[in-house]
Amino acid sequence: MTLAATPSLQLAVQAARFAEHPLFILPQAVADLWGAGRTHWTYAEALAEVLRLRMSYAAAGYGPGHRVALLLENRPEHFFHWLALNGLGVAIVPINPDATPDEIAYLIGHSGAVLAVALPSRLAQMQGHGVPAITDDAAPPAAPGPAGTMPEPGTGECALIYTSGTTGKPKGCILSDLYFMQWGAWYAAQPAPIALREGAERLMTPLPAFHVNAMGNSFMGMLATGGAQVIIDRFHPRSWWDMARETGATCFHYLGVMPAILLAIPPGSGDRDHALRFGLGGGVHADHHAAFEDRFGVPLLEGWAMTETGGACILSAVAEPRNVGTRCLGRPDRPGPAMDYRLIDDQGLDVSPGIPGELVVRAWGDDPRRGLFSGYLNDPAATDAIWQGGWLHTGDIMRQGPDGALHFMDRKKNIIRRSGENIAALEVEGILNTHPQVAQVAVVAADDPLRGEEVMAVVVPKPGVDEAAVARALVDHAAGRLAYYKVPGFVVFRDALPVTSTQKVRKADLGGLTENPLADPRCHDLRAEKQALRKVRSETSH
Repeated sequence: MTLAATPSLQLAVQAARFAEHPLFILPQAVADLWGAGRTHWTYAEALAEVLRLRMSYAAAGYGPGHRVALLLENRPEHFFHWLALNGLGVAIVPINPDATPDEIAYLIGHSGAVLAVALPSRLAQMQGHGVPAITDDAAPPAAPGPAGTMPEPGTGECALIYTSGTTGKPKGCILSDLYFMQWGAWYAAQPAPIALREGAERLMTPLPAFHVNAMGNSFMGMLATGGAQVIIDRFHPRSWWDMARETGATCFHYLGVMPAILLAIPPGSGDRDHALRFGLGGGVHADHHAAFEDRFGVPLLEGWAMTETGGACILSAVAEPRNVGTRCLGRPDRPGPAMDYRLIDDQGLDVSPGIPGELVVRAWGDDPRRGLFSGYLNDPAATDAIWQGGWLHTGDIMRQGPDGALHFMDRKKNIIRRSGENIAALEVEGILNTHPQVAQVAVVAADDPLRGEEVMAVVVPKPGVDEAAVARALVDHAAGRLAYYKVPGFVVFRDALPVTSTQKVRKADLGGLTENPLADPRCHDLRAEKQALRKVRSETSH
């Protein structure tokens, strides 16, 4: 395995070694949906397209110091434009296709992007935000200002990816070339059952390209080893195994919701008729883990990482015993980029084995930040807050078992993790508080066996309202201002919220409600309406 300094250089290295091997594969149904006209792109073809785009951007004056926003869904075009711009030292800002106009305006404005590139069907979403917006097949306009000096290989900014925090607005994580290369280094170093075979693997993922999983973990793992990324537009449970067989997929990435849905489909003769060697992901329900492996014959390797940690500090239960069904994340002394870790209490002191504590991490060696994120854009206070005492504070509570493996317990952060999406509760609260029939609201995570967690709004309404009508009105109110997945799936009414002496809501006192919201007579289950909203938006976008 040969690792270069940047993703774009890595493509050139691998195109010389695996020129006729596929880099991207689409199932035929996905190719038809996208009108792609083809299902495979070889390394040589990908490099040729990247070089063509790079020449076009270079001729228009783009270079270091510029950022370009991309709304290209999960398609190969996202990766072509990314690698073309990376070769010029330009950072990209991936945009969630489900983002609302207000959310897109914030991302473009906060990031300082100078250009927006979108699919023709998505162009309207990127227009009107103060920067030129073009389709992915158009020549870029002249850059608005001169580019800076090309940085040393590996040190430049590669991407700016936004992640929800405990504040209302998303924070922009500055991610370097080294950050992305560390993902590939980690994946290539893993033993069996991963043990990637150079030039032979095909990783199937329906996860979005605007997240670091598909861009970093999946793609860089394949690029580092000459493998192929099998791209699916979204998770299709009933055709999942057919797509795996059609594309020759050898591994896949998952979110916890996916095994649950696949298990709900009646057993069939083709359940084990596939070439998948392992699945890598996180959040599989304890009751589903062993059942999935027994039925489909594929080990699900639970893992953990953050946008902030990348491949420099990542956990995965690869080696036995994997402690299936316990949210075991494996031993921290795993192969790959060397990391250091501690489990600490609220006073910053190490906890004893078996006692839950917050996970704090850093890279091993003289530079604790090597390969991790480079900081939050325009927010040094938040960067300093997550880096305390030379350790990155993850906000995740874990315990260490007698075999040294870490087990995920809970999160300290006020974050709702729904089907892999991180949702800031304060952002949703800010929107719901603007509704005229809301006196007070607290947004928390409710347990959901399918999606891990669901957004739940606990509302104190204005006097004399129809609670059922208000619950549905709040969904409509939020849907017009937030991406569909942030909209409440449960709305529960209360006469008052528990508060501290300073009138801050004590969300911890809502714990019993979050475990089983449907047991409360004033709970309104709006998950079906929420899913219908997703379907409407998906059909509208296409």
